[in-house]
This record gives sequence, structure tokens and C-alpha cells, in this order.
Amino acid sequence: MIVVGGEALVDLVPDPSTVEGELGPLHPRLGGGPYNVAVALGRLGAPAAFHARLSTDQLGDKLVERLGESRVRTELVQRGPEPTTLAVVGLGEGGAARYSFHTEGTAARFVEDVELPAETAALSLGTLGMVLEPGATVYERALLREAERGRFIALDPNIRPELIADRDAYCERFESWLPSVGLLKLSVEDARWLAGDEDEFAALLRWQRLGPAAVVLTRGAEGISVLTAAGEVVTVPGVRAEVEDTIGAGDTVQAALLAWLHRSGALSDGGVRGLGRAEWERCLEFAARAAAVTVARPGADPPWADELAG
Repeated sequence: MIVVGGEALVDLVPDPSTVEGELGPLHPRLGGGPYNVAVALGRLGAPAAFHARLSTDQLGDKLVERLGESRVRTELVQRGPEPTTLAVVGLGEGGAARYSFHTEGTAARFVEDVELPAETAALSLGTLGMVLEPGATVYERALLREAERGRFIALDPNIRPELIADRDAYCERFESWLPSVGLLKLSVEDARWLAGDEDEFAALLRWQRLGPAAVVLTRGAEGISVLTAAGEVVTVPGVRAEVEDTIGAGDTVQAALLAWLHRSGALSDGGVRGLGRAEWERCLEFAARAAAVTVARPGADPPWADELAG
């Protein structure tokens, strides 16, 4: 089983009819990076559980409901009276999303540590869950502990600069996680922000030397690349899609990578290190096809396995 830890929230997405420069209706869409990963995993047929704290408000009820509908286990979900985290979304050119977060005092911050089920093979973490305290420390502790126990760790930092007060401190903390990480997934924007003045590819090589068996880089419509354990770069093109918006695209990639590794019996450090070029191409192509479905629908609405059959 793959346990996903991190925030769940509600995206407030502008109506497509809104004229630029004017205010228009905002539509609530269930989301949050780790939440989207869990939902996508369940829909793709991978055994998944979500570890987070959700509000007992109506939005929290809807978030739990979708987990169940998407075949995600919820015994690790905690509930509390704090409100649900909100993200106001602005859509730019090509449906690219930018976010304004409302996180103060919300349920996502107050997750408590738990013992993961014995059948847990992997733990996937990222986004606000690794930033918002005190929950970030809880997830960090789980990352280090579960890696020590031999469980596979997947990390998608999914950087939100507006919520990171001290860039240098975050980057130092990020690099401290890498010796425990098996799969690191970054967007091009994440990599550039984390690299700072360092050459982007040199930074990827350095991060991989710190621990990850593979580093995956998403390039939007240009495709997906992986820096393999052998130091080889494998790239597949993006899948053409009529883009509604890009919300949840990177989360879908993360879930599809993990689902493919699970299905292929490679959901381990050794399994990932043993993948060859042809296997990586199949893995990345599957992730690209999954992301193409998500971007063609409003909000984070990942595909089901039968939508990707064949």
C-alpha cells in the first residue's frame, strides 16, 4: 500500500466566462497536492491511504467523500473543528494556475503522527504538508522514520514560494530529506527555485547524489524527463490535450509514476535503480497520458484506470 501524507484543501477556481481584470464567480474544486496524489492513485488501481487532518466542516465532509469514491483508504484521516484550507486560483495563459492560500489556523496544519499500517510499502509526501507547521515537522519525522524502516519514500516539494518565509532555511531542510528519498519529482519551476543561482542540471545531479534513486522533472506540455540512477536522462514528449487548466497535473504525474512502479514490482529503491531506458519510457509515457486527461478537465480531476487502458 502507498500512504500519501499532506494537505487537502479547496481550490476556488474562476468561472471561464470571467473577463480579464474583473471579478467573477468562483467554483469550489476539491484539491491539495497530496490529496490529488491519493485520489489519482486510488483511481489508477493502486492501493492507497491518505494521512492528513481534515475539517469537520462541510468542505471536509466532501473531501472525505471523494476519497471513498476514489477507493482511497481513510483510516489515517483525522478530523477536527478547524476550517478547511482554501486556495484562490488565478488562471493565466494556457490554463496555467497561480494560487493565493488561506492557511492560518486551518485543519491541515494540525495533523498528528500515527503508526502506518504494516502493509505500507511506500510513503509519498509534499507541497504544503512539508511547509505548514506544526504539521510539517510531523511529516518530516515520518519521512525519516519510515525510510529508516526500509519503506520507499517519494517526495514532490511542489514549491509555493509565497508560503516560504526563509528560502535558505527551506532549501537546507529540503536537502536534509534527500538521503531518505527514493523518488524525487520536481517541476521545472520547482527546480529553478530550489537551484537559485546554481546551474539547474548541476543541481539535479547534486540532489541525486544525496540519495534519490531517480529524479523526475516535469516540463509541462514539453514532456517529462528522468535522471536515472545510471546518470542517464530519459525524456518523453507531452501528450497533446485541449487544456482546461493545469490544476493537479503534476500531482497526477506523481501518482501515475507510483502506480506504474507498484504495478511493475519496482516500488523500492532497488527496483527504481534497476529500471532501464525502455522501462522508464513506458513509465513516463503512462504518466504523461494520465496528466493529459487531468488538464483537459476543470480542477484536479485525475483519470480512472479504464480511461488509460491500452
